[in-house]
Amino acid sequence: MRTTRLLVAASSAAILLTATAAAASAEGIHHYVALGDSYTSGPFIPLQRSDPLGCGRSTANYPSVVAAALHPAVFTDVSCSGADTGSMTAPQQVAFNATNPPQLDALRLDTDLVTLGIGGNDFDLIGRLIATCPGLRASAPAGNPCEQHFTVNGVETVQMAITAVQPRIQAVLATIHQRSPGARVVVVGYPRIAPESGSCPDTLPFADGDYAWLNRVESDLNAALSDAALNSAAEYVDTFGPSSGHDACARGGSAWINGKDQNFFAAAAYHPLRAGMAGVAAVVLKALR
Repeated sequence: MRTTRLLVAASSAAILLTATAAAASAEGIHHYVALGDSYTSGPFIPLQRSDPLGCGRSTANYPSVVAAALHPAVFTDVSCSGADTGSMTAPQQVAFNATNPPQLDALRLDTDLVTLGIGGNDFDLIGRLIATCPGLRASAPAGNPCEQHFTVNGVETVQMAITAVQPRIQAVLATIHQRSPGARVVVVGYPRIAPESGSCPDTLPFADGDYAWLNRVESDLNAALSDAALNSAAEYVDTFGPSSGHDACARGGSAWINGKDQNFFAAAAYHPLRAGMAGVAAVVLKALR
């Protein structure tokens, strides 16, 4: 237990040092706007904001950590759980009969930094996997029943959806550049959910063979985000690689991602933990140096 505490403390110290170094080289930000879905907003991570509460927007999400390090004159976080690319330009209905305004409405002519984490909710991409895969594990625990389920007549339907996401991201980026032409625009990828090898069905109840497929789905989605950024004069920050060893199966307090169990005082199921937000923030800050 003492060793675990020391490792966690050392990891926290490393993240703090990285953030401090990045902040020193990225001073002078006037208006920072954070856009994105639940992997940006941080549902259930204390403390939750109430503007609106249904967005699951945490004061400890990665944009908040980045802002605390960079000290922009103005910080605006409009990320919201359940958001997709359509939520950038249209109002989003959320829980408690509330509405999150179009996220791009937060942009101004003087906005000079924008982070964007979006795409996983388009075509209910990640939601369908989380809702379907655990229920298929029992049919073939050592196989890949979920990959087979989403392959229809030899066509990988998930890959088709990912291909269709990229132009949507590019359209969002084009509008960001139009509304905030002087902004540095950073697209933030999704961190790793499943380990590179091995499994932990009690935490991540996918069939063993579907772990590699889940990794490929995430890699392909992140590649689409990266290509969209490259085609749109934006930057891409990879969090999939840096989150290796911090997946949902990681032990000893090193996980960045929560497993299947909803924790109303820590993180939503299959979503970033506070440690994950700190880790992603450190990666983003390093890229901003």
